[in-house]
Amino acid sequence: MTKRRPVAASRPLPVRVRSNNGGTLLFLLMAALAAFGLYMMLRGRSGSLASNTHLSNVFTPEVQHWSPLIYAWSSAYNVDPNLIATVIQIESCGDPNVVSGSGAQGLFQVMPFHFKPGEDMLDVVTNGARGMDYLASGLEQATGDIALALAGYNGGHGVIGMNPARWPQETQRYAQWGTGIYTDASRGLTTSPTLTAWLQAGGERLCKAASVTQLVAGG
Repeated sequence: MTKRRPVAASRPLPVRVRSNNGGTLLFLLMAALAAFGLYMMLRGRSGSLASNTHLSNVFTPEVQHWSPLIYAWSSAYNVDPNLIATVIQIESCGDPNVVSGSGAQGLFQVMPFHFKPGEDMLDVVTNGARGMDYLASGLEQATGDIALALAGYNGGHGVIGMNPARWPQETQRYAQWGTGIYTDASRGLTTSPTLTAWLQAGGERLCKAASVTQLVAGG
């Protein structure tokens, strides 16, 4: 990511239901109405999340490791979890501690100037918030076009309105890999030929480092 930008998953408080039948029925009715209202609100939102809410199995285990957070970001930003996973796959392969030669940080490879003063750039939730802000904004500017949104994530939002032939070579490759992986994931394939090719082209080294990082953190 050349340019980029909370996820605060609130845990619902336990609810005590009174033993009397009238109170129980009233509580259940209110809960059902609230759930229906939430469903209608989410159903009315535009975006790719409405068409696909299942995280594909094509992604490597290092990326699948973050599936709870991927689903949380998907819900918070109304972005397809498979698009989020595609970005994480290419950017860091799930390594929250990786820092690129250009200074891009963490899971989403966010550039330092996208963080607020004093923020921990390698904190997964903070890094994810800044990365998702930038991804969601690019997706909106690209009017939902996945290739343009991916190009914008890598090369900056300025490339979204450019002729793709004028994109930097890195951005062209990024959009090609990302679009291919995302398409394979969205089609419901069990494996992704594009992801396999990406791993063979050098992504495997990134994933091995991510695996070690996750193993050490878990140990």
